[in-house]
Amino acid sequence: MLTTLMDGLLCCLTGKSANVVVPIETSEPADGYEFVEVKPGRVLRVRHIIPEREVVDEPRGPGGRVHRKRKITVYRNGQLLIEDLGDAARQELLHAQNGDAQPNCTVEVELADPSSNPTPTADPKADKTGSVVGTGGAATSPAPTLGSAPDLTQQPRKRRRKPKRTVVIDSERTITSCKGTHADVAVFFVHGVGGSLDIWGSQLDFFSRLGYEVIAPDLAGHGASSAPQIAAAYTFYALAEDMRAIFKRYARKRNILIGHSYGVSFCTFLAHEYPDQVHKVVMINGGGPTALEPSLCSIFNLPTCVLHCLSPCLAWSFLKAGFARQGAKEKQLLKDNNAFNVSSFVLRAMMSGQYWPEGDEVYHAEIPVPILLVHGMYDKFVPIEEDQRMAEILLLAFLKIINEGSHMVMMECPESVNTLLHEFFLWEPDSPPKSKPRPENATKRPETAKIPTASNGGATPESKAKTK
Repeated sequence: MLTTLMDGLLCCLTGKSANVVVPIETSEPADGYEFVEVKPGRVLRVRHIIPEREVVDEPRGPGGRVHRKRKITVYRNGQLLIEDLGDAARQELLHAQNGDAQPNCTVEVELADPSSNPTPTADPKADKTGSVVGTGGAATSPAPTLGSAPDLTQQPRKRRRKPKRTVVIDSERTITSCKGTHADVAVFFVHGVGGSLDIWGSQLDFFSRLGYEVIAPDLAGHGASSAPQIAAAYTFYALAEDMRAIFKRYARKRNILIGHSYGVSFCTFLAHEYPDQVHKVVMINGGGPTALEPSLCSIFNLPTCVLHCLSPCLAWSFLKAGFARQGAKEKQLLKDNNAFNVSSFVLRAMMSGQYWPEGDEVYHAEIPVPILLVHGMYDKFVPIEEDQRMAEILLLAFLKIINEGSHMVMMECPESVNTLLHEFFLWEPDSPPKSKPRPENATKRPETAKIPTASNGGATPESKAKTK
């Protein structure tokens, strides 16, 4: 502690960073680790494991087709109206908390603060996320009592809202099971601020043993990747281009993206940019579908030398907020997995560089791939309401809650997380049964398509993990 304070004081006096911003020394064997130069002088450490698969004659299944159509209207007063125009299969694909299905409906989401921008024209069924869910049609107001004169003082004149823009999404995809025996499947893991690829240790070992090809990079300034000494190297756009280069280098025909915290934003970016190559996405404690913008009133806006002096307090705060329990096991997990072990300069630049105005609600709603949302119940960084709102906005999403986990749930509950992820990899929607040919003189009857349900494994990947 005293050494840290002295280094911070020396930094303030000399004007130089007390941290040497270079890759950390590593003692891991070279097997499975690669160093990729994404730009001249910008090198990322990547753990790439290609397991030795047994020769199998198992063909890839046909999968199931999912047709989704929705209309998104953005109003000038900050409202987002989502109308589902899909077929009957939509009833089992729009999920609320923990995968409960809802029928076709119109979702009206308040983008602005509801308290400062009330909407008297709606007849809401509001949930904790602040979204307003209608009953399948236009919002209505209660009719006056028969024979009574309307109270004009309490009924302000309603203005017809003019939409700012309208987006129609018509997506039809074939979703197949991704097994480790399939050579065309690659699984990418992206960590968040302060982490490293080592936080995925349990997941990398688990899925590589099952035969999956896994790829996990260190973000710039993290782990053993190079750490430039300019703040512009840590903006969202700079890091997203790094992830694009890694994705294009290792991508297969079907790719699964798994992100944690800030890493979810990069998975969202890749899924939006490469919808034909990204097959499925997993978002672990990623937060709501809002555009990124750095906070003006944040401790990370302090000078680097001051942050270095406060680094013990920041590490203790991260342990307390990132884990459900703060015992010796959790402290050892942080040490062994090299988490929250970055310089103050990199930490400050990462937090101030989180600017991505394009990543708003409409951007997330346009992602056509199936997405699994995993949330730790005791997460103090990301409230559960944010992931609930994300589940409403996304085109095809499942939300699973792990009761024993917090923000670092993949380190706290590796077995539960691995089970959820694996079942999601194997999930595919049930295809409607093919109709048998009928005689020409037979009376034709309307056919009813088989709607996938949680009981038959079509809509929600059931989990052996202890979830809410």
